[in-house]
Amino acid sequence: MSGAVNDDRLRLDKWLWLARWCKTRTMAAALCQSGRLRLNGQLVHKAHQAVRPGDVLTFSRSGYVRIIRVVALPVRRGPASEAATLYEDLDPPRPEARLPVSNDAPIPRREPGEGRPTKADRRAVDRLRGR
Repeated sequence: MSGAVNDDRLRLDKWLWLARWCKTRTMAAALCQSGRLRLNGQLVHKAHQAVRPGDVLTFSRSGYVRIIRVVALPVRRGPASEAATLYEDLDPPRPEARLPVSNDAPIPRREPGEGRPTKADRRAVDRLRGR
């Protein structure tokens, strides 16, 4: 396997970034610390959690629950085709498996005169104060 490292473990946030699951390493660390990622069935709260080949990651990405097995540890952040060789997708997303998105939330409304003043309101106040 091209680009594999001889060391048997790597930081989870770094692996997610190198395998192109996250756009930046900061985003990968935030995903790890959010508590929405599982490593071998255990919730992860630390970005420095070690990941090894054979570990299974479960997390939500783009509205789908992704279950992937780590196959190799990368040396560099290469092209997407190289990154795809670092993991095995155990449950490829299906269109009907998309997580439900709640669009039922009402749009917040405010009555005129409530909340922050508009620019016109500010100008009216300035005229009253003689500025």
